[in-house]
Amino acid sequence: MAVSRKAFLRILGGGIVVAAGAAIAVPRLDAMPAVAVEGWRGPGPDETDPRRRALAWALLAPNPHNLQSWAVDLSQPGAIVLHVDAARLLSQTDPFSRQILIGHGCFLEILGLAAAADGYRTEVTLFPEGAWSLDRPVARVVFTRQSGLAVDPLFAEVPRRRTVKGGFDARPLEAAHKALLLSGYAAAQLPLVLVDDAESVDRLRALAIAGSEMEMNTPRTHKESIDVVRIGAAEIAAHRDGISLKGPMIWALRQAGQMTPAKAMTPGTLAWDGGRDYALAGYTSARAFGWITSADNARPTQIATGRAFVRLQLAATALGVALQPHSQTLQEYPEMAALRTAMHRQTGTPAGATLQMFFRLGYAADPGPSPRRALNSFVTA
Repeated sequence: MAVSRKAFLRILGGGIVVAAGAAIAVPRLDAMPAVAVEGWRGPGPDETDPRRRALAWALLAPNPHNLQSWAVDLSQPGAIVLHVDAARLLSQTDPFSRQILIGHGCFLEILGLAAAADGYRTEVTLFPEGAWSLDRPVARVVFTRQSGLAVDPLFAEVPRRRTVKGGFDARPLEAAHKALLLSGYAAAQLPLVLVDDAESVDRLRALAIAGSEMEMNTPRTHKESIDVVRIGAAEIAAHRDGISLKGPMIWALRQAGQMTPAKAMTPGTLAWDGGRDYALAGYTSARAFGWITSADNARPTQIATGRAFVRLQLAATALGVALQPHSQTLQEYPEMAALRTAMHRQTGTPAGATLQMFFRLGYAADPGPSPRRALNSFVTA
């Protein structure tokens, strides 16, 4: 079955299958499996341990490549010890695990929001056994029952939070929304900038596109993404992590042998070219960008960045504003060095400082929740 690159963009959106020259609407074919997104309902009614209830919400945190690289030890009564899962790293594109620890910061922030909503104060000790390494924990969190705790209104946005990977609509970022996001941002030590003037957006878009193309054209970094692509409902249900490709046309392409990991790694194939076009279409539609910087790049700063970013994303969710992080041009592997320097220059990041997060923001339809692993898959007693 021959499918054009233009059709491929419709494929990733789902909704039709081309058969015998006709377009057939089959919107539920190869849909997101219910088991993969059941976690978005929060803790089950049988969960009585407040730590597990809070963890059931924390696992919904944004994280690099949706690897969900959290490992949790519950062997200490009343406490959670959080580790990095050494089997779920991005060694090529995130060689220093900066992005992974930002994801752990997102996790810790939602954990605290959920615990407070359940009536528990959390005390977080970062790196309780010394400087972080894979055999040392990221944090120890102690739960203490406390009456009268205020529920942060951002907690209500946790199950509604999404990362929109497709195109945004044509609306510019509303001035009122921009002002509210800036005024509500409280992490003064991690400056936030939002820009929506056409000249700045065009320059930032060009750098973001160049970074994405660099990652795709560097075989070992592109393979790192392809290795965690889950093609079709069966793979998504089996793994419940990674990058999901699903829908009627993905199903059709798999049947035709045109959607495979090998083809996605091969420039010139429909899978490679169409994937590139789809990824870059998101940047083409961007009408605003934002970023978070830090004076240093210490491990606690990376955690703090994650906590600040997820609060920003939850605040955006409450306003109906979509955010998608762009990590490529910030990555610390040699081939990206020149583009990373250019991005630092364009964002005005001072010498010696670190551009921790870069993202596009705007408006888009709800793409639905992304897969999440079962709570027990990353918890040990």
